[in-house]
Amino acid sequence: MEETFVPLNDFREMKKKGSFSGSDVGLEEGGEQDTLDYRIQAVSDGGKKISLWHDISLVHLDPETKQETPYLNFVCEISKFTRKKYEIATDEPGNPIKQDEKKGKLREFKKGDIYFNYGCFPQTWEDPTFIHPDADGCRGDNDPVDVVEIGSKIIPPGDVRPVKVLGILCMIDEGECDWKVVVIDAEDKWAPFLNDIEDVEKEMPGMLSAIREWYRTYKIPDGKPPNVFGLGEKFMNKAYATKVIEETHHMWELLVSGEKERSLDEHHDEVKDLVRSLSKGSLFTLGGNLDEHQDMHGENFGNDNSGAMFF
Repeated sequence: MEETFVPLNDFREMKKKGSFSGSDVGLEEGGEQDTLDYRIQAVSDGGKKISLWHDISLVHLDPETKQETPYLNFVCEISKFTRKKYEIATDEPGNPIKQDEKKGKLREFKKGDIYFNYGCFPQTWEDPTFIHPDADGCRGDNDPVDVVEIGSKIIPPGDVRPVKVLGILCMIDEGECDWKVVVIDAEDKWAPFLNDIEDVEKEMPGMLSAIREWYRTYKIPDGKPPNVFGLGEKFMNKAYATKVIEETHHMWELLVSGEKERSLDEHHDEVKDLVRSLSKGSLFTLGGNLDEHQDMHGENFGNDNSGAMFF
């Protein structure tokens, strides 16, 4: 099959369809649970397959007015108090949620149940060619940005929830930078009391330490060493987290526009293959239905200097 690229100008001219937000998304299950074939697929009101990674807006939209709110959209992959390792299939068309597998066996956390809701931010990407200055020389992990939701509710896999950003932790996972953004569901009973990372320590003492220790030790039962952290193991505040989210949203722009793939000459083959695989899958998924919400994507969408402003 001949390799094709989408010129940025043509990319920007794709028909605007408007962003999907939580209230616009339905879920369909396919295959039998606890098998390699099981999938949770997001669909629109009209039953059209949509991507939880690419078609959900990063910024939460009011379900009635469709105007931007102060919140971001969180896609839940793993519910709190469970251990099945569900994740968005970034390399499959439509990007359904599946249970991760290794050598044909479904994966669970051997450490036990996770005690927070875990997932990601849509329309973000941790670029494996980018080294963040605070990440101890480590590159991005080639996935959407991970999110830890610390509210009181159990959020099912595939649900999209509006959340408040509180802070961020820089985890180094087997030599890769793997940011963990701490958030609270905007409708949770704790949300009015939590506005920044210091509020979490004040209102929920021990919560941040518990999150860090979970991520430090969860791979030890698999025979791997403890994970380590950048920035002196410190949880950074909302302002710092917002900058990381903005950077990774811009990286996503470059990925889905094809611009990233066009600039890979200086990178080694393994990284090139990673990016090309995701880039092709992203463009296939988006097709002519690219979300180009004008308040989130400026006229330089997909360019290195776009700024990716979304607040």
